[in-house]
Amino acid sequence: MKLQYSIIISFLCSFVFGQNNSFQPGKLWKDTNGIHINAHGGGVIFVDGTYYWYGEFKTEGKGGNTALKGVSCYSSKDLYNWHNEGIVLKVEEDPKSEITKGCIIERPKVVFNKKTGKYVMWFHLELKGQDYNAAKAAVAVSDSPKGPFTYKKSYRPNKGVWPIDFKDEFKCASTAERNLKSWSPEWITAIQNGMLVRRDFKKGQMARDMTVYVDDNDKAYLIDSSEENLTLHISELTDDYLDFTEKWTRMAPAGHNEAPAIFKKDGIYYMITSGCTGWEPNEARSFKSSSIWGPWESIGNPCIGKDADLTFHSQSTYIFTVQGKKDQFIFMADRWKPDNPIDGTYVWLPVKITDKKPVLKWFDKWNLNVFLEN
Repeated sequence: MKLQYSIIISFLCSFVFGQNNSFQPGKLWKDTNGIHINAHGGGVIFVDGTYYWYGEFKTEGKGGNTALKGVSCYSSKDLYNWHNEGIVLKVEEDPKSEITKGCIIERPKVVFNKKTGKYVMWFHLELKGQDYNAAKAAVAVSDSPKGPFTYKKSYRPNKGVWPIDFKDEFKCASTAERNLKSWSPEWITAIQNGMLVRRDFKKGQMARDMTVYVDDNDKAYLIDSSEENLTLHISELTDDYLDFTEKWTRMAPAGHNEAPAIFKKDGIYYMITSGCTGWEPNEARSFKSSSIWGPWESIGNPCIGKDADLTFHSQSTYIFTVQGKKDQFIFMADRWKPDNPIDGTYVWLPVKITDKKPVLKWFDKWNLNVFLEN
């Protein structure tokens, strides 16, 4: 009886609030219950004909960026209309838990592990009351895309491990580097040469804004903003996706990148990132490489048109493939509202590749037919 009632309510809500048949970037995006979708900094996976969108559940007020509920999930058959599946990773009441209520959970990404049959969620974790000083990568698992996810542990990645191709002369600190002035040419060179890698070598590297990428061969990688958000790190995950293999590399040292989003087309990896300006939008950057390990080539701002220099007032979070369609990629971004995070909106745009460069063109309104256009 309860299930029948739920189905009837869902049907009535869909009738009252109407069905979406397009994307309207930056506009209020209501779920099938008529409530603004609350899944920020998230990502999307596809399972058995259904898309699942995971994200940060925000609340009202200036404290709304802390995790007071957990990670939310929405499901959809068509990408336009989303049903609220609830909180799939709940914060805990135990004050000793790393994910206790009031901690910071950001950028949750879920991938499926074919070998274990588990859904694996990675996210950026900051411990309660410690601001952004913990800089941890955390992982949780579930038997179902709808959760519940069980929290496993957190890491400072690659503890006691040097990145691949890291020169021997960079493994020892210079006595003069501690006195370098921030942002001086000498300081930037020191960062590029691994000053902060050395600093964090024994306790593990920092991990903030992140994404997870599963390659064609089912190898998975955690890509995160590290070294005080100055350098991106790409770390290979173990076969169960729950730990690190100790194989990792640095990307764009001292480039000040965050919010990485990655995809692959015709054997080329493309990554879109953001500069570091807090909650304020900035000009996106893009990179490409024939190997996940680099070298990565900087290829400029992927955005074109009005407000391209501000990434259309948003920040990248994920890029995913439209299932069953060749080379149809959707760029996900958030418009942050730090004063009232629950009001944040989403910018989804089609990704086109022109001259081996990703291009993001603004649309006030679009649907999947845009991929059929020349």
